[in-house]
Amino acid sequence: MKRTLLLVGILFVGITSFAGGPEYEKAMGQALVKFEKCQSAPDFREAANQFERIANVAQGEWLPSYYRAHCFIIMSFIDKVDGETKDTYLDEAEKSITKMLELAPDESEAHTMHAFYYSGRLVVDPGTRGMKFGMLSGQAVGKALKLDPNNPRAQYMQIQNEMGKAQFFGKDITELCQQAKIAHDKFDEYPVVSKIHPTWGKRELQNLSTSCNTESHD
Repeated sequence: MKRTLLLVGILFVGITSFAGGPEYEKAMGQALVKFEKCQSAPDFREAANQFERIANVAQGEWLPSYYRAHCFIIMSFIDKVDGETKDTYLDEAEKSITKMLELAPDESEAHTMHAFYYSGRLVVDPGTRGMKFGMLSGQAVGKALKLDPNNPRAQYMQIQNEMGKAQFFGKDITELCQQAKIAHDKFDEYPVVSKIHPTWGKRELQNLSTSCNTESHD
């Protein structure tokens, strides 16, 4: 009995020292290097598995769940499979989203990823899901911006959502294009919390601006 308690105690100390410590930072850094190199659905699945292993050890840290969700959401966009399979990817993302929000309910980045998840659900079947998931994505990004109005990833999600809505109803997107350009130009002014915190969004904002320029010349 004493031996069992000792082993449990050692394991607990190991887990708590890993979470937030140099080993955690190292593991996350290695996983992010893999993540940045992903190009295909299998690549992202492998990266997701790596983040999941970290999340299982560093159970109080929200970033591993954030990135695991991000991997599966991206898979739902890039993998050329049927809608049912895309939904299975998003089911996996949802598990990590739930855990992430439990750990970080006041993190703007967490709610931004939640909004991205809802956008993924919408894209699987826009005709039947547009209203429901468009609203949910908007609510999530609204929370993100309330927590941090300057978060460029939250700004990107809001602009993207508004563009999609405007294009669906045939409305002018000129003002939204300008917002995307402003957000892109100010992107580097936003402070990076740490080497393992989210930094994506600049390329996505650039793509929005580029798509605007393309449409203006059509």
